[in-house]
Order: sequence, then structure tokens, then C-alpha cells
Amino acid sequence: MPDHMRSYLDFEKPVAELDAKVEELRALAAGGSDIGEEISSIEDKAAQALRDLYANLTPWQKTLVARHPQRPHFSDFIDALITDFTPLAGDRKYGEDEALIGGFGRFRGESICVMGQEKGATTESRIKHNFGMARPEGYRKAVRLMEMAERFGIPVLSVVDSAGAYPGIGAEERGQAEAIARSTDACLSLGVPNVAIITGEGMSGGAIAITTANKVLMFEHAIYSVISPEAASSILWRDGTKAQEAATSMKITAQDMLRFGVIDVILKEPAGGAHRDPAAMIAITGEAIAQAFDEMRNLSSEMIRQQRRQKFLDIGRKLG
Repeated sequence: MPDHMRSYLDFEKPVAELDAKVEELRALAAGGSDIGEEISSIEDKAAQALRDLYANLTPWQKTLVARHPQRPHFSDFIDALITDFTPLAGDRKYGEDEALIGGFGRFRGESICVMGQEKGATTESRIKHNFGMARPEGYRKAVRLMEMAERFGIPVLSVVDSAGAYPGIGAEERGQAEAIARSTDACLSLGVPNVAIITGEGMSGGAIAITTANKVLMFEHAIYSVISPEAASSILWRDGTKAQEAATSMKITAQDMLRFGVIDVILKEPAGGAHRDPAAMIAITGEAIAQAFDEMRNLSSEMIRQQRRQKFLDIGRKLG
């Protein structure tokens, strides 16, 4: 993951002020001032303020954290967790889509099919990957990957982080909705285990198309919904400024999703969110992936399909 200057969200202002004070004192200390104890004291206050803040985030604040540009991206998970990764390009029908990346590699020595949205970390890469918003070719590529995984008995992993499928005219003309539906159907039909992880935004059909899995894991401060809070606000109140109210009403947090049975596991993030310690979060994710696949290791194809089917039939029926 490329180095970034630390970026603070609006609600993190108290922490930002403490961190700025620490940097000022460090500059003085470099000049010979003996203020080590004062620096340590303020660092402790900043760390505690961060823990307190993130222990009580509102749904809207979690939305802002889920969208943080410095959260780990699909490419970071590939680099850290997957060896011998070989990406596949194109849908064999129209062309290549760079928002949804997929291919085959090895996870802890075993073959795996991996796909997910890449938002990009720089202006150039964000434009290249269309900010993680896939066109129909991306979802048709996902179907192609899943069909190959099924043929060779290889489990499938999806890493989900997208504001939604690309809503452009060309995408609609080439069958965006149909492509999403076929990708969702391919997920449901798989006879091999599939695991999906929502790492940031899991928005609309663009996320659901590759998240219909046996096991759905979700980062602590990620969000998952059929529509963004801004879009819901515009539809319900014809006022896009009520996004914060919409976020609360929509029940989009990981905690809500677990209670409704939409997801299976919440992955706890480091203090201050995954973007503050991406390496630690990726390591946590690797352990969770291994455990999820281990739980399905001895299941037959029919049992895998039945388990997945029952999981989605049970959504909302059992409130935890």
C-alpha cells in the first residue's frame, strides 16, 4: 500500500488537534528540548480519544470511515495474502473492465479464485479502475471466473468494496442489470465454497453480484446496502442533505447486518479504523478467510449449495 499523509475525517478533529500538538512537540524535542514525558502524555490522550470516538460511531460516521481512501484495497489483499496470482482479462463478449479484477492464485498453498472491486489509491489509478464501479463486462468476467472455478473444484473468494455498479448510458445499453443478475445467480449456483468479505462499501447490486456467498464477512466499520444514504435521501425526502438521517434509518452497519442474519462474522478493525493499520487488518482478514474455508472443507457440492440457499432464505427470520 502506498505511503500517504494521514487524512482525518471531520468528526476526528479532536484527535487531529492532539496529533498536531504531538508533532509540534517532537519538532521542539529534535531541537534539544527535554519534553519527552509531555509528548508521551499527549500521545496517550490522543490514543484514548481515538478509542472512545470509534467505540461510539454513528451509522453516518461509519459510512465516512467505510469510504476512507486509505483503507486497504483489493490489490493490497492480493499482494499480502495471495501468491502466484494470475489475473484474467475480458468477458469473452465485449471487452475488459478494470473496476472488477479477478484471477487465480494460491492462498496458504492452496488454489483459489479471487475477485473484487479495485477503487485505486491515486488519481491515475482511480480513473483507470473507474473508482471501483464495474460495467457489465466486469460482472460477466466474474461469471467466467466462477464457471472456471466450478469446473476445476477451486473455492472462490470475493473482496467487496464499491459504491455500486457503474450507472452510465453505455453500461445500461450493454445490459448492466442482466449482467448483475447472472453474476448473482452464478454465486448461488456454485458447487464449491465461496466466501465474500465486505471491506468498505458494499453498495447496491454492484456489491450483491459477488457477495452471494456461503460465508459473508464484514469489516467492523464497513457498510452494506441496496442504495447509498445520499440516493435514499433524494428518493425518500427529495432532499439529498438528509443522508445522515437516511444512514441511520437504513440499518447499513455491520452490526445491523449481523443482527438480521445478512452476514456471518464481523472482523474487528484496529483502533481508529482499518486505514490506520492496514497490515494488521489484512492479517486479521487472512485468518478469517482460512477459518471460513476450513469450516466447509468436507462438504459435498450439494451440501454447499444447500447451506448457501438456506442462509439466504433465513435472512430476517431470526433476529440475533
